Formats: sequence, structure tokens, C-alpha cells
Amino acid sequence: MQLHDVWFVLIAVLWTGYFFLEGFDFGVGVLTKLLARDRTERRVLINTIGPVWDGNEVWLLTAGGATFAAFPEWYATLFSGFYLPLLLILICLIIRGVAFEYRHKRDEEKWQTNWEHAIFWTSLIPAFLWGVAFANIVRGVKIDAHMEYVGSLLDLLNVYSLLGGLVTLTLFTFHGTVFTSLKTVGDIRERSRALATRLGVLTAVLALVFLIWTQVSRGDGKSMIAMAVAVVALVGALAFNLAGREGWSFALSGVTIAAAVAMLFLTLFPNVMPSSLNDAWNLTVTNASSSPYTLKIMTWCAGVATPLVLLYQGWTYWVFRKRIGTQHIADAH
Repeated sequence: MQLHDVWFVLIAVLWTGYFFLEGFDFGVGVLTKLLARDRTERRVLINTIGPVWDGNEVWLLTAGGATFAAFPEWYATLFSGFYLPLLLILICLIIRGVAFEYRHKRDEEKWQTNWEHAIFWTSLIPAFLWGVAFANIVRGVKIDAHMEYVGSLLDLLNVYSLLGGLVTLTLFTFHGTVFTSLKTVGDIRERSRALATRLGVLTAVLALVFLIWTQVSRGDGKSMIAMAVAVVALVGALAFNLAGREGWSFALSGVTIAAAVAMLFLTLFPNVMPSSLNDAWNLTVTNASSSPYTLKIMTWCAGVATPLVLLYQGWTYWVFRKRIGTQHIADAH
């Protein structure tokens, strides 16, 4: 295996980590409207992710930076062709971070309500758009012989990609619902488990259609195995949720996300961004990669930095591992 193949796998791992962690993060943001009945319960939900949401976004920065350094042609084509949706995601992430930090700065009801609306929409929109973006990457977009995207924004809004967006939105929300039931106590925990069951069924239907469509159009034996793992894990997550085993349910919903991402990257390889105009114009791990020397330096840096990142992020989750409920929320002034 050459270094450009290794970095393709590493980028897939980074996106898997991002969708696993930021997935429940987005899901909890959506639940501030779907599950919470009042301001106190919204504070409970926000507090479950308060210590970790910014650390989760590090995985996105690392995935983007790794793509820029390891596959500059892929990065250039992706960010120019998908400029508007990626810009919208970036704006949402900025507003979302500000909303978490500014919501409690003032006690006025209107002030806090506006920031709560911002948290909901800036969680829902990226959760949907990431699915649209990755579905288009797998499906193939209009790339010419000069490795440039020549399509329009409307070309990205096709049935397959919109279905992909619905899958990520429902899957992340299900993941967040299971996380909420794992991190809370009392009535909100029970209602979260009930909602997870309903969301899980909807997610399973949408995901099954999307994964089968992907497998039939671009899959092989390896992607079939990944698809099977994703389906079995999702069914297992639903079963453990019904049994009240939130830890196992959350772990298996994470396996579902990891297996689904693995399937998408397996259907891509050795391409990184297929061209729908001509297979000869596909961006591949070979023609889109940096020089071997650059990849070698990156590999050494990643080998040193990655364990440190995993250690401090794991420590953060360990420190804030306890459940919370409405009784732990102090009365507002």
C-alpha cells in the first residue's frame, strides 16, 4: 500500500470520527425543539454536549486540512464545486458556536429563545447538507479534463443526494437521541428512548433504500460487507434501546455511522471524486495526491499528534461522563 492509499484511509477515518462525534452533537441540537418541553429541558440537552461540542469539530478541521495537504486537487475541485453548500455549513457552524457561548450571557427570554432557535437550525442544516455533499461525491459530478467542476448548484440537488441528506439528518438525530437517553435521568430519558424508537424505524427505512441504491450503482463485495454491518448495527441499536441498554445502543448507532461512511469510501476507491462526464477525468488517489515527500512528512506528524488528540479528547469525555437531569439545572435569575 502506497502513502496516497494510506492517506485515503486516514481521511476516511477522520470523517468517520467527525460524523460519529458531531453526529450526536447535531442530533442533540435538533432535539432542543423535538424533545425538550421547556427552557429547563433545553438547558439539560445543551449541557449534555456543552463540554465536548467544540472538541468534536476538531475532527472536521483535521479532515479538511488533511485533504488539502494530501490531495490538493481533490480539495480544490471539491471546495470550488461545492462552494455554496460548504459555505452555508461553515456559516452554520460559526453561528452555532456563538449560540452556545452567548445564549446564557443575558437573562432576557427573547435573547435566549433566539439563540435556541439558532442552535436548532444550525444543527439541522449541516446534518442534512453533509449527506447531500457526500452523496454527490459518491454519485459523481461534472468534472472536466482540467479537474474542474463545470456543473451548477442545481446539479447537486438530485434525488439521490437529497435522499442522502435525509439519511444523515435522521441518522444523526437518532444518534443524538440515544446519546441523550445515555446522558440524562428522569422523564427526559424515558421520552428520549421512546423518540429514539420512532426515529430509528424511519432512519432504517431511509438508510436501507440509500445504501441499496449505492451498492447497486457503485458497490462491490467489500462495500456489501460494510452495508451489512451498518444494517445489522442499526437494528441492534434499536433493539438495545427498547431493552433500556443505552450504552450498547449508542455504541451500535456509532458502528452504523462508521460502517456507512466506510461503505461510501469503499465505493469511491481508487477515485476520490468521480466525474459524471467521462471516467477518464475521475480524480483518483494517484492524480489528485501530493508528492511522496509531502505525504511522508504528513505521516510522521500524524503519528505524533494523533495519539495526543485522542488522549485529551478521551479524558474530556471521561471527566463529563455522569448523567444529568432537570434537578441539576439551577433556577434562572
